[in-house]
Amino acid sequence: MTSPAEQEFLQMITQNQGIIRKVCHLYGRNDSDKEDLYQEIVIQLWRSFGSFRGEAKISTWMYRIALNTAITARRKEAKKVELQFPEFIPKEEADSDEEKLKEERLKDMYNAISKLTEVEKAIVMLYLEDKSYEEMEEILGISSGTLRVKMNRIKEKLRSLTKSAQYGT
Repeated sequence: MTSPAEQEFLQMITQNQGIIRKVCHLYGRNDSDKEDLYQEIVIQLWRSFGSFRGEAKISTWMYRIALNTAITARRKEAKKVELQFPEFIPKEEADSDEEKLKEERLKDMYNAISKLTEVEKAIVMLYLEDKSYEEMEEILGISSGTLRVKMNRIKEKLRSLTKSAQYGT
C-alpha cells in the first residue's frame, strides 16, 4: 500500500515524465545511459519531494533538479557527451530536394547542439521549450540578463558551427 505522498509523487512523475525524458535525451549518450539517468533523476526528485514548498511551478522545480542531476552526472564522468537524435530525424526517404535540405539542416543543427557545453545545452533546450527568461532564471539559477547574453553567444556559436558544417570550413 502506498502513502498519500507516494501517490502524489507517482502522479507528478506520470504527468511530467516528458520533462525527465527531454533532459535524458539531451544528456544521455545511448539508451542504457538515458535509462540510468532517468532513474537517477527520479531518485533525486523523490529525495527532494518532501522539501518542495510549492513556491515555484512543479515543472520549474523538476527541470532544475533534472538538469542539475544530469550535469552533475556528466561532470563526474569527465567525458565529452556525444548526443544522438534519431527520433527527431525523419526516417523515410525525403520526397523532394527541399525536404532533403531540411533534413540535412536539422542534422547539422543537432550536431552543433551536441558540441555545446552542458549549461549551453540546457539553455537551448529551455529556449526551444518556449520558457521565458524569467522561468529559465528560476530553473538554472542564472540571472535573466546573463541568460540573454549567453543566449546571444549560443546563437552565434550555433550559426558558426552550422555554417562550418555546411561549407566545410
